[in-house]
Amino acid sequence: MTIDIEGFTAVYSGKVRDLYIPTDAVSIDDADTLLVVASDRVSAYDHVLEPGIPGKGELLTTLSLWWFDQLSGIPNHLVGLQADVPAEVAGRAMLVKPLDMFPIECVVRGYLSGSGWLEYQKTQSVCGVPLPAGLVNGDRLPEPIYTPAFKAELGEHDENITFERTIELVGFEVATRLRDLSLEIYRRASDIAEARGVILADTKFEFGADRISGEITLADEVLTSDSSRYWDASAYAAGDRLASFDKQIVRNWLSANWNTTAPDAGPPPELPTEIVERTAARYRELLTRLTT
Repeated sequence: MTIDIEGFTAVYSGKVRDLYIPTDAVSIDDADTLLVVASDRVSAYDHVLEPGIPGKGELLTTLSLWWFDQLSGIPNHLVGLQADVPAEVAGRAMLVKPLDMFPIECVVRGYLSGSGWLEYQKTQSVCGVPLPAGLVNGDRLPEPIYTPAFKAELGEHDENITFERTIELVGFEVATRLRDLSLEIYRRASDIAEARGVILADTKFEFGADRISGEITLADEVLTSDSSRYWDASAYAAGDRLASFDKQIVRNWLSANWNTTAPDAGPPPELPTEIVERTAARYRELLTRLTT
């Protein structure tokens, strides 16, 4: 999945992103800079699908960099001049500093949807956070809530956990800082999105500690359509609450044309051209709506 990049060595290939270190570094621990490359690959239900979404890597990287720029005062992992990204991956890669990553997906929900909606129907709560009775799918919550997850090993599902469990994992001070930072970023980003006719329903962040200062630092991609659920505000007001700017089109098609839960279902089918084109158009529309 990786490509040859002059001056860098590939050390990891995930479902969507690839990681490189400078050729003079022995390992990630030895590197002072990392190159994170966003591919056009698309995944759903823990499978990488074919074909990819043309231009997706560049769209996600452009949106991440734009959001990092909007979030002044929030430490992030970008280093050096992003113009120095190698030509082979220009536009779809970021130069970042290595961090000691925390094993927590910092999820913030402003609306009830997805796995939160499923959990609410059973317990009237999400990740231990009690919610009012009578909510329906897509409702705006009285206040944004922090609903963390434990980051699973590659190929496994993340596990929703309570805030109390995050304290056990990283300590009270770090757990509290992760929660407060996540809620602050969500509120700031939600206001920016709403001013552009877009609802930020929920999102997830990843943080790590700076290896020198220990400062808690925002990492990975941020507020992209792969890590966030965005809705069209006008469609939402008209009653279409789930018109999203992400790969839901892919998920819907796959769940209708393949058994997503059977362990012996075999590899997923190839995505039709129409599904690929519609998904790419939604990614492009979100970037345009937010940044112009």
